[in-house]
Amino acid sequence: MTLPPGQRAVDGFPRFGKDLKNPPPPVPADPVIKLAGTGVLTEDVTVAVSELGKLPRREVRADFHCVAGWSATGLVWEGVAFKDFYRVLVEPVLLPGAAVSHLVFTGADGVRAMVLLEDALGEDVLVAERLGGEPLTGDHGAPVRLVSPWQYGYVNIKHLCRIEFHVTAPAVTDRWSPLAAHPRARVRKEERHRRLPGWVVRPFYRGVVVVIRVLSAKGAKGAKSGKGP
Repeated sequence: MTLPPGQRAVDGFPRFGKDLKNPPPPVPADPVIKLAGTGVLTEDVTVAVSELGKLPRREVRADFHCVAGWSATGLVWEGVAFKDFYRVLVEPVLLPGAAVSHLVFTGADGVRAMVLLEDALGEDVLVAERLGGEPLTGDHGAPVRLVSPWQYGYVNIKHLCRIEFHVTAPAVTDRWSPLAAHPRARVRKEERHRRLPGWVVRPFYRGVVVVIRVLSAKGAKGAKSGKGP
């Protein structure tokens, strides 16, 4: 399949994220995902990651597209379809008449992404626990992460620990990024930047790839030596 506009295939699957100079956050002994939504949910809910095993399993083979312009191809993810997660774990605690429109996914590394409900319920969107037949490693989001193959990587939150539900668009600041990320992030439409056409920002993002490689290497060394964030 032809890659989306502005993307180039790379060997392997590089680590990406907010704080690449440090190793990934440690995995809790009993990881959970907190569900919250003032005026949306009847109560906040804590879902143990171990409970995901009770939901229907799904495998998705897809490419991963970084907004910086590289694509890791032929990845095989396994987990729970987010639409099943939403139906089984969220809908029963929605307040009557609450019309959810936006979600905010948060990772243990502090990265957040706002996602339209219609996008989160899209085909092939997973709450994933495995990659390539193995449990997720720290580099790729252990213990559990969001996988939305048709959106850029910054939507695919790693180390998923919290999901907020909103009836209007919340304010999400792009503190970790020098550019204003597009709220839909649809790869085929090249929605890289909130205001600028995708092709305009391609050169800047490709320059960032070099920095990412250097910082990732530092993080990997820190993990091997036992040095944490």
